Amino acid sequence: MNLLPIGSEAPDFSAPDQDGRIIRLSDFRGKKVILYFYPKDDTPGCTKEACNLRDHYEELTAAGYVILGVSADDVPSHKRFAQKYNLPFSLLADPEKTIIKAYGAWGVKKMYGKEYEGIQRITYIIDEAGRVADVITEVKVEDHAAQILQRQ
Repeated sequence: MNLLPIGSEAPDFSAPDQDGRIIRLSDFRGKKVILYFYPKDDTPGCTKEACNLRDHYEELTAAGYVILGVSADDVPSHKRFAQKYNLPFSLLADPEKTIIKAYGAWGVKKMYGKEYEGIQRITYIIDEAGRVADVITEVKVEDHAAQILQRQ
């Protein structure tokens, strides 16, 4: 895992969201962005995290944030996940892992004593100027919005 340092410029990207719209980080200059990386649509931890952000969406947007989720799932998977849980923010499809790797969210994980490579659960807070303001590596899936809001 090779995280971007705080204060560095966040790499721009473009990727389709669950509705097939092309989303670019540069589209959000002047706004704070929550860029969260998660392993897989519709899995227990990822669902808890997405639903927590959904449940606090108004509070987060009132604080000036735009929320973008990123995983290696494709557009149809994101569409099903967003519809099933009524997610009001964009989920970006990154099956080639271009964004995931650019942000250091790909690395060795461990489950049941076995090591494998996969997407790390990491959240970047990007400021209005497009710079990394904060990085959350110890994501609490059931209380992620509070983690973000505490760091303002």
